[in-house]
Amino acid sequence: MKPTRARAARAIVVATAAGSLALTGCSNDSGKNSKDQSKSQADAATQSKPVVYGDAAASNGPAAEIPGAKPGGTINVYAQSDMTHMDPGQIYVSDAGQFANLIHRGLTNYQEDEKGNLTVVGDIATDSGKSSNGGKTWTFTLKDGIKDEDGNAITSADVRHTIERMYAKHIFDGPSFVQSWLSGNDYRKALPDGGYGTKHLPDSVLATPDAKTVVFNFSQPRPDLPQALSMAGYAIVPEKADTKEKYDKAPKALGPYKISDYKAGKSLTLVKNTNWDPKTDAVRHQYVDGYNFTTTIDPVNQTKRLIADQGEAKNAIQFSDQVDTDQMQAVITNAKVNARTIKGYQPYVWQLTFNLDRVKDKKVRDAIAYAMPSAAMVQADGGKYGGEVAGGLFAPTLPGFDKSYDPFGKLKKPNGDIEKAKQLLKEAGVKEGTKLTYAYSNTPRGQKQQVIIKDALAKIGFDVQAKEIERAAFYETIGKIKNPFDLYMTGWGQDWPSQSTVVTPVYDGKLISDGASNYSHINDAKVNSLIQEALTLEPEAASKKWEEAHHRIVEEINPAVPVYYSKVVQLFGSNIGGAKYSTESSYIDINDLFLKQP
Repeated sequence: MKPTRARAARAIVVATAAGSLALTGCSNDSGKNSKDQSKSQADAATQSKPVVYGDAAASNGPAAEIPGAKPGGTINVYAQSDMTHMDPGQIYVSDAGQFANLIHRGLTNYQEDEKGNLTVVGDIATDSGKSSNGGKTWTFTLKDGIKDEDGNAITSADVRHTIERMYAKHIFDGPSFVQSWLSGNDYRKALPDGGYGTKHLPDSVLATPDAKTVVFNFSQPRPDLPQALSMAGYAIVPEKADTKEKYDKAPKALGPYKISDYKAGKSLTLVKNTNWDPKTDAVRHQYVDGYNFTTTIDPVNQTKRLIADQGEAKNAIQFSDQVDTDQMQAVITNAKVNARTIKGYQPYVWQLTFNLDRVKDKKVRDAIAYAMPSAAMVQADGGKYGGEVAGGLFAPTLPGFDKSYDPFGKLKKPNGDIEKAKQLLKEAGVKEGTKLTYAYSNTPRGQKQQVIIKDALAKIGFDVQAKEIERAAFYETIGKIKNPFDLYMTGWGQDWPSQSTVVTPVYDGKLISDGASNYSHINDAKVNSLIQEALTLEPEAASKKWEEAHHRIVEEINPAVPVYYSKVVQLFGSNIGGAKYSTESSYIDINDLFLKQP
């Protein structure tokens, strides 16, 4: 099966998002405060448990009060560009996902505890959904009092419209999970006009028996539906307010804030949505009066302003940008500035992927895995603030992350085990000077990585031919089944906190095709079977099955060498309260912010 455009785009999103992580660990010469004052919040805030599905009690508003929170004032948001999209149906990447939680609402959302563990709760629904028919049917009941910014009541017809409009051709950048689950991978054929005409999806697929009830019917169990529906891409678009393509510039809010002014390429102003009722919302707050986005400030100047912490910068945050590379030490080594950072993991794992059609001997793949100098690769992407040596292919943001998992001994030997690698190659009968072709993206990071990889593999006898590919065409090029490369560096991040969104698209043998995300072309019967089994299980049981698949993939097949996990460091002004890292967004938690002095 060929993956959807949005699914295939995920890897490209990874390349873009993680590309901003080039944080340096250079020496500090800033004066007396030279000690590294940082304490990683990532260790304390990881998704250690499987996601829990909350009941009606957990879904009731208002959200728990934040200690010390005060109402009033305006938060300034520094951003280097506009949101990629504001229409929920088009939202799939991080900046717009952050933005969506301020103005949009969906059927479900996430609550996050102080340890980073997540519970799916009802957002405009009364709970996280009720499954029946062996997990093939999911029923959601809408809360009372849900209105859009104009005061119009939201009904099941608006939810149906939200799902159906995702079939329309003008919606092309958002997620496609629910549509494909309902109507197959070629889902647009089932409703080509996106529900804008007289035709709707049949009740056997999507039913709205009354104004408060929505029923999804699938051909197989879909235990991840409550998490999929929490994606910003499935936030509600009121049917009467839908202006199709124009909606991307002027969406209607259901969340605590609404757009009051938007100047493309310059600024965006949010003010309170008076038709948002906190009694219906178990996740969000409305402490500040609004948000002023300036969308012309690059990370260099964002960092400078926030380090200085003068004037309006005291009330400012970085939204989805991060601390500038060259100013990292000025941030980390100054205790007062460092206290105004959030630090944590991003959901991306960078891996050296094998083309299994060309590198067929597992001993050869294992040898390369042992030889890989993961620590040098981390250093090339900003050192300890940009990444962390990876033992496996699951990121620390996934449930049940096992930080001790390390089958190739990278935690003990982060610079590689050359002797072990040479022994494996000797056993495999590989001759000195054997050529390998390595494809890399022509980014600054890609250039650094190819030098490291060439040097490391030369030490064990390979002659690596590095082939440069334009950044924009990189994933398209290596995504071709008949590509001429032996190795390439790839990255992948979860779509929601479930291993299903990592294992399925990247390691399912049924998903090998041009443009798909199975870049290694792994097609293992046992892995495929474990995937199908795990997809039918509830989160806790599924987590164990996904881990079983993970161990087989890494240890018994080795289609990709785990290299490093990506990290994030963001800065905020001294008057910002409630700032913390969110495991769900992998950025500053946008839901709990307030001003200490409004």
